[in-house]
Amino acid sequence: MHRLPANGLFHTPDRQTVIHRAGRARILMEPMHTTSDVQEIEVALPTDLRSARRGRRDVLRHVFTWAGLFVSGAFAYFGVRHVQFSEVWTGLRTSNYWWLAPAFVMLAVSVVIRAIRWRYLFRRETRPPFRPALTSVLIGYFFNSILPARAGEAVRIVALKRLAGTSVAESTGTVVVERTYDTLCLLVLLFVTLPWLPPVTWVHTAVLLAIGLAAGLAIAIVALALFGARPLRFALRALTRFPHLSTERVDLMADNLAHGFAALRRPALALGALTWTMLGWLTLAVSTWLLMLGFDLHVSFAGGLLVVIATSLAMILPSSPSAIGVFEAATLVALNPYGVADSKALSFALVLHALNFLPYIVVGGLLLRGSLRSLLVWPPGSADAQTPHRPTHPGLHESQV
Repeated sequence: MHRLPANGLFHTPDRQTVIHRAGRARILMEPMHTTSDVQEIEVALPTDLRSARRGRRDVLRHVFTWAGLFVSGAFAYFGVRHVQFSEVWTGLRTSNYWWLAPAFVMLAVSVVIRAIRWRYLFRRETRPPFRPALTSVLIGYFFNSILPARAGEAVRIVALKRLAGTSVAESTGTVVVERTYDTLCLLVLLFVTLPWLPPVTWVHTAVLLAIGLAAGLAIAIVALALFGARPLRFALRALTRFPHLSTERVDLMADNLAHGFAALRRPALALGALTWTMLGWLTLAVSTWLLMLGFDLHVSFAGGLLVVIATSLAMILPSSPSAIGVFEAATLVALNPYGVADSKALSFALVLHALNFLPYIVVGGLLLRGSLRSLLVWPPGSADAQTPHRPTHPGLHESQV
């Protein structure tokens, strides 16, 4: 229990600090004197604040986890309610698994393309090397496979920070742009291939999604062109209420976040990123179609692309680790217009999901083990001190936020 003056401040002459009601402390340069007119009030100390915030984070994490499990359970139920599991087993037992080899090769190529694409979303002066980018992508896929709600996206941002010294805020901006370009390219591929596809019942939903995405993208581009980082500074200003986040630091975070949106404002970056994005999705579609050959589904390459589009758009929703249930249900929905029986489609979906799950667990786990020290420890002279980025604010380094 501390005794605070009526104005809510407690002065400590020996340390020259002021403690606010919220528990934040600021260093003052002039000496202070104890105020005699005080009232007794309990102060929430910083440790208590951290505990409270940790509790709120735990609540949010549990909400996302249970929401993801509910979504996965619902998709799984609707996906398997008409399935004969004996036929699923027959499909698994009689398939030609030699097609897994070329399918895996094309999957690996698509991952390399994704790492290249991520690099192209950065400005040239802050673009990370290829190897840390690829390592971070694979580590992110590893955590996407074992954590709900695509938490691996946040992990790969941290991994790239530790491995290449990139700004967390700028990397976050590139991931937002990456997700936007992914969805946009998937929708474009869907509309372009419609003449070669059987009737798809969810096209109208895709059209609405495309309209909303295009409108949001246009607003973001215009806002960044007219106002630069000012809207982001305004949006992030509430973060100054947290300890250790000064106005200067938050403004720097906003500036770096705006740098991460560079591929929305610079035509050369946008063209390169969109090209690599399209190439990555097409490569993944080839991988899917090659696996289809092993199951004798008699579906064209456009059908493999439709499976990739359906599963990728479905995984926008928060779900369980590795989108279990969501992935299988989306595959069944994509193959239904081709007349593929649900049981046979499910046997294919299970193997396809394993192909897009197990390699990330093995490779990502090995990379994580090899990079564990650099990911968990901030050694002296780490990337924060060594990254040759030009500081944009006095006393703060561009790569520190």
